[in-house]
Amino acid sequence: MERRLAAILSADMASYSRLMERDEEGVLTRQKAHRREAIDPEIAIRGGRIVKTTGDGMLAEFPSAREAVRCAIDIQTAMAEREGASAPDDRIVYRVGINLGDIVFDEDDVFGDGVNVAARLQGLSEPGGVCISDIVHQTVAERVSQPFRDMGSQRVKNIMRPIRVWQWTPDAPPREPEVAPAALNQRVRYAAAPDGVQIAWASIGEGAPLLKAPNWLNHLEYEWRSPVWGPFLGELAHHCQLVRFDQRGNGLSDWEVEEFTLDTMIGDMSAVADAAGLERFALFGMSQGGAFSIRYAAENPDRISCLIIYGGYLRGRLMRPDPDQKKLFEALSMTIRDGWGSTNPAFRHFFTSNFIPDASPEIGQSFDELQRIATNPENALRIWNMNARIDVTELAKQLRVPTLVLHCTDDRVAPLDEGYQVARFIPGASFVELPGSNHAILEGTPAFDQFFEEVTAFLAKHNR
Repeated sequence: MERRLAAILSADMASYSRLMERDEEGVLTRQKAHRREAIDPEIAIRGGRIVKTTGDGMLAEFPSAREAVRCAIDIQTAMAEREGASAPDDRIVYRVGINLGDIVFDEDDVFGDGVNVAARLQGLSEPGGVCISDIVHQTVAERVSQPFRDMGSQRVKNIMRPIRVWQWTPDAPPREPEVAPAALNQRVRYAAAPDGVQIAWASIGEGAPLLKAPNWLNHLEYEWRSPVWGPFLGELAHHCQLVRFDQRGNGLSDWEVEEFTLDTMIGDMSAVADAAGLERFALFGMSQGGAFSIRYAAENPDRISCLIIYGGYLRGRLMRPDPDQKKLFEALSMTIRDGWGSTNPAFRHFFTSNFIPDASPEIGQSFDELQRIATNPENALRIWNMNARIDVTELAKQLRVPTLVLHCTDDRVAPLDEGYQVARFIPGASFVELPGSNHAILEGTPAFDQFFEEVTAFLAKHNR
């Protein structure tokens, strides 16, 4: 065995099992042709060597990170042309990850942490794209003309430390989205939940503290680059000390966890509040976070100065009497199970269009990408199932804290009636109906401006 510095390229075929089930012989024939005519020659031209192949992918090593990156982009570009005539569901599309590290060479095989990171980067890649580690990006940034977007730090399986990731896709914008100034001062910390799960949290802004309960899939760093969440979080941080965290199973928190229950979510909130030194604070819950916040406030009334709930609900989809809610739950469950990370955008568009139907295609695509990198399909489905079975109706009746409830008129994720239900059951709660259909608050909409007018006044009165 020997050790030496090398760039490792890991690639696999997206949706391989589904493609093989539909047309095993056709996929194998086309894959062999792609290897023979495009992939293998490109690797050889760039000075690389194929270490091993699997049924759906390969591992290659290069003496140069720059050549590995150029090779990957050239292969992805060629594959888009070669498969362009196929229907989206039938296309062979690869995901590629590249890392640079101290690699162990044992005869013709390679091992070590550097190889494992490359494989995990491949799993984070958009189908048809390339993900590289930060060390690779530093090496090639001034030598490769194609733009890479900063995806922030990512937690990956069996790697204890977060990995900063950069991604290239064929349709990548030439410029990085602007990041709110508050994000530049953010420092991610970790708190241990009661069951030992590590929860990533961060605090930004000044003033009276506000703890934000987790909503549907978070990422402490990447949310700042999202046109959905970046402007919203930046505006919120202008008015308070904003404490937020990635719920278990996604973002920078631990992904491999045993339990997703309301009990564990409340334990996570307590762990973050304690780690941040919050004695008395405002609590903000969006969507599923509304139910979490109601449970937390009911159990910790002395710590909560006031409660804000936007787009929230007392009852998850399966606990509501409307049969259409159950049908939509099943449809979206299938979308998560079968379409998470799919090369066919129709799967992801169906899910995203329910959350932000009034958004532009560019904003919708960014929301979809955030979901994809925030967690894997297994965890997304477990969180989805947990939320569907929540019912905090009786706890809401027990609350004795100032509460502001806001809800968009035509919200598709949590119907307006669910918002009214929250306000009816919480004693003394105020209700504000916002215009629009979005479940998330988008900058530039009337709902965005009205939301902050109401919330700013409410916090000034109750969270001094």
